[in-house]
Amino acid sequence: MYGDSPQIKRRTDQLREQGVELHALADRLVAQTEAVGWRGRAAAALHGRIGERAATLRDLGELHQSASDALASHRHAVDEAKERIAEVQQRAERLVEGARERAAAIERDNADRAPELRVAPAEDDAVLLAFEPPPDGHKDWLTVDLPGL
Repeated sequence: MYGDSPQIKRRTDQLREQGVELHALADRLVAQTEAVGWRGRAAAALHGRIGERAATLRDLGELHQSASDALASHRHAVDEAKERIAEVQQRAERLVEGARERAAAIERDNADRAPELRVAPAEDDAVLLAFEPPPDGHKDWLTVDLPGL
């Protein structure tokens, strides 16, 4: 199976929380610097430097938010792919089971017939009966080509 959705969601939430924390850290840094009440050229230089650092922290917070959004989109795509894999797998399994049932019925009917009158399974059923399925949940289910699928 592909993509651990709960793990992806946890990481998405962590990134989002870290982004919020970085914004809050920037706000606290600026607020603490202003609360000192220091004035003069050195204080102005410090405020300038702290403003730059706070801007950098806010930029990093935005990057965390963007990464969180991208990871959430990825999780959505993973979930859609897993759903599609399961859907194709279930449909294919039903088709193969139907072919098996029809082949068994033909075999029962053929038991009472002379060899020259025996009937073979339909061509589509022969394809279904010969089908070698990929492992459960494998992405190869997305490329399976079967009659009726």
